[in-house]
Amino acid sequence: MITVNDHPSVDAWQSAESGRHADGDDARRSAQWIAETLERLSHSSFRSSFTLSPHDAEYARRKGRELIDRHAHEMLAQRVGAAQPAKDGKQTPWRGHPVFTAQHATACCCRGCIEKWHHIPRGRALSAQEVDRLARLVMAWIDRDLASHPAVTGDSSGWAAPFQHQRDGDTEQGERTAQPRRPHGEAGGSAKRRRHPGNHHDGNASGFIQGELL
Repeated sequence: MITVNDHPSVDAWQSAESGRHADGDDARRSAQWIAETLERLSHSSFRSSFTLSPHDAEYARRKGRELIDRHAHEMLAQRVGAAQPAKDGKQTPWRGHPVFTAQHATACCCRGCIEKWHHIPRGRALSAQEVDRLARLVMAWIDRDLASHPAVTGDSSGWAAPFQHQRDGDTEQGERTAQPRRPHGEAGGSAKRRRHPGNHHDGNASGFIQGELL
């Protein structure tokens, strides 16, 4: 059974930050932390149920990794970075941008989930280093999901698009276009059908349902 204290906290790598740039050792520690965290998340039936919708995957590929990475840093800072984020526990949509889905899949969607999974306490603002590390985790999940469902045969990265197009002014976060429907029960389906477990964002909850960390 997974317990809250079984996993490494962000402190394990935060203390190793070397100022504005992480050195080689810290980069390796970061990669190890990300790999271990994704492994832990894979044991949660709730977290592992997420996958990018076709629209969000296409959006990511069309915009490119550099822009999506910038969005990840901006969204995390704006939506969960404050000591008391607005509407905490409900501030992250289920879809509409690849970062949104990745936040839920990596438990970076609200301060309650961040505290339970990543041991960053609520009630204080996230540091720039914490935002950066959580953004790296989010991007690693997006990388893995795209690579698992490539749009171009033989593309190991998953970021290649079958065709490229760019519309004028189409650069802001989470452009609003219609999302394709998925069959009932398919991961990444309608947001209306997906629900957090009852105590998912409850500040008094233990973070467990039948022994599983959400």
